Amino acid sequence: MQNGKRIISTEAERNLIVYMIIVLLVICALVILFFVIYQKRKNQLLLKNIEQQKQFDEELIKTQQEIQEQTLKNVGRELHDNVGQLLAFATMQMNSVSRNATEDLKPKVETASEALKESLAEVRALSKSLNSDVIQNMGFKATVENEINRLNKSGLIEASLKIKGKDQNLENKKDEIILFRIIQEFLSNTLKYAEAETLKVYLDYGIDKLKIKVKDDGVGFDTEGAEQGSGMTNMKKRAELLGVEFSLKSKPKKGTVLNLTYPYRKA
Repeated sequence: MQNGKRIISTEAERNLIVYMIIVLLVICALVILFFVIYQKRKNQLLLKNIEQQKQFDEELIKTQQEIQEQTLKNVGRELHDNVGQLLAFATMQMNSVSRNATEDLKPKVETASEALKESLAEVRALSKSLNSDVIQNMGFKATVENEINRLNKSGLIEASLKIKGKDQNLENKKDEIILFRIIQEFLSNTLKYAEAETLKVYLDYGIDKLKIKVKDDGVGFDTEGAEQGSGMTNMKKRAELLGVEFSLKSKPKKGTVLNLTYPYRKA
């Protein structure tokens, strides 16, 4: 009888142990499942937050671009309509004075009149490069040509433009404006800081993408050690908006080179 009781007791203990093991395994499985679900949910929320932040940043950049474009457009119109008209009137008045001036005054009056004409041409060219409506009407290539001509007339630098491939009017007109603003930012930095004598712009129209290269022979700078100023930041942010491959390389006393690869996008 005692042996029978021992066998029953041992069997009960064994069943209890098995039961406890099963319970522990179930608890472990539930804990693991809960952890996996929690981690998955956490990752989803993290990805969602990252995507929302990315969308917010893109919308913020777009809003900033729109504000900048509207400001530049207003300045361009003011230059063309007000300053341009004043210079045109002054030129007409100077021509009238030249006709009635004495022989010894005529050379000085004609010089002043020529300076007014050049100023008027500069103001009109500048207003074109600032006004996004004009850029859209002119097209990207013509706008770049206008900017190159304006730089050459200014006498501040010797600029040139080379075009390879068949010129293609970009279907997305907003992209034309942003691409031009990137180039314009580079040109502005060159004039301000580079102390360059020459500047070259290359446009290579491919089948599915446009390659843009802009280089100067200025003093250059250390790209890794230099602070990320507003000019460089603006260029990068604008490039990101279009999905453009952006590369800015420079070395002290070796000049600076900007490379952009723009895949054609539909409007």
